[in-house]
Amino acid sequence: MGFLDALLGRSRPVKPDLDQLFGLPSAAITLQAAIGFTPTGAGSVCFASIEGGAFTQVQQDVRALLDADPERSGTPVEFSRDDYGYSWLLSRRGPDDLPALVNDLHAVNTALQDSGFGPQLLCSLVAFHDAELRPLALVYLYKRGTFYPFAPQPGEKRDNPLELQVKTIVKDDLRIEQDLTRWFPLWGAPGL
Repeated sequence: MGFLDALLGRSRPVKPDLDQLFGLPSAAITLQAAIGFTPTGAGSVCFASIEGGAFTQVQQDVRALLDADPERSGTPVEFSRDDYGYSWLLSRRGPDDLPALVNDLHAVNTALQDSGFGPQLLCSLVAFHDAELRPLALVYLYKRGTFYPFAPQPGEKRDNPLELQVKTIVKDDLRIEQDLTRWFPLWGAPGL
């Protein structure tokens, strides 16, 4: 960043660090011990819609990559589009296999990034629930390199006290987004 950028208050975007995703298993252990939230086995990647042959090839490559895992059963990844026009890739694993799910999300993000679709990547999330089946997601903001908790409630409401509690609980495991205005709601996110 140059002197003029600093003077005018401009900053360069944080370079994505996909390896931050590997902090999720540790955060999951912390969450379970502290407040009883456990992984559901679902995780997804959100990106701005991409059309054309190049993206079709990336989809095929991602499917082939995730199909190559001999321990996986069922559909390796589901593709969908939400009401806001964003595309999602959903991966499912056993609830007790969070490291494999994180590997899936990392592989999908890396495949999209390496294929030139990095600027379209928005976020990744891993879903959790507690004994009462209250949903919670830990969301990774691709362009910020940070995480935030999202706790949806029926009627497109959020459980803000739970989100703030989770922020405090996992702050030593994950790089938490400090700007709360960037804690975007992900209504209807696949897997949540």
